[in-house]
Amino acid sequence: MKYIASMKRRLLGIVTPMVFILYIFSGCTGDLKAGSQDSDGKISVCTSFYTMYDFAGKIGGDKLKLTNIIPAGAEIHHWEPSPKDILAIGKSDVFIYNGAGMEPWVEKVLGSVRNEDLLVVEASKGIELLKGEHSHEEEREDGKESAEEDHDLSEYDPHVWLNPLLAKKQMEAIKDALVKADPENGDYYRKNYDDNAKKLDELDMEYRETLSKCSKKDIVVGHKAFGYLCEAYGLRQNAIEGLNSEFEPTPAKMAEIVKFIRDNDIKVIFTDGKSNTKVANTVAKEVGAQILVLKTLDGLTDEDIKAGKDYFAVMRDNLEALKKALE
Repeated sequence: MKYIASMKRRLLGIVTPMVFILYIFSGCTGDLKAGSQDSDGKISVCTSFYTMYDFAGKIGGDKLKLTNIIPAGAEIHHWEPSPKDILAIGKSDVFIYNGAGMEPWVEKVLGSVRNEDLLVVEASKGIELLKGEHSHEEEREDGKESAEEDHDLSEYDPHVWLNPLLAKKQMEAIKDALVKADPENGDYYRKNYDDNAKKLDELDMEYRETLSKCSKKDIVVGHKAFGYLCEAYGLRQNAIEGLNSEFEPTPAKMAEIVKFIRDNDIKVIFTDGKSNTKVANTVAKEVGAQILVLKTLDGLTDEDIKAGKDYFAVMRDNLEALKKALE
């Protein structure tokens, strides 16, 4: 499967030029005006994955014809768009993505889009990113050295939205784009942003008040995706695996994390609910720890979404899990 993912990244360079031909023969090169509303008076907005979709929906409400590109539950880091997906982006008024290496296909896709009026929102732009380089204490699941092409997948930690105050900055960027694309409904977008900004401030305060009462500050996670959350609330992230799920810890790293867990009386190991849990389960069995889920929100399942598990609900679920682990 990892080999297939690598091949898909190479093939994107072949697939995207084909989109030029599709544009020519489908007539998609013309009449693509940003802010041009459809017959229902809605602007067309595409988002890369669930978190961006959720944020856009909260700001845009019923004024948007909103489409999410990456399917629910998909492995985002290795997903590649089809020609149909690329055409959908090109026909939109606004395209919203996270950036920071989360969607490595975006640059090539935007290079193939022939819509000069498309408004593109890189929601993490302007946010100070945390470094997330590949560690020498990790190795590929197939035992090979890391490939140069994989380095950009873990250069920075892209999960900025796990800090509510950074999520607020991302929502602000989305709001500004929607106002620009559809100024007639600008007040509507501004009000929705203000309402959600207040909710994010309240969520941030809940985290601060709850976690400040916890005596422990170390958490052990399977996937190194919680740096922004930990930095915001004075926690320390100890990751079994890195940002790139293709890499597993070496035996020396495994021994080190097992020793750390025992020395610090860690009772919980967190998985993100979607990555391979093989290594985390092995460590948990070795030390007698409990496995709990700390979700990253980038790959919620259809069941989660249907159950109303939006950003605020999942972040509060995460807070309860952290409280239990740090008691």
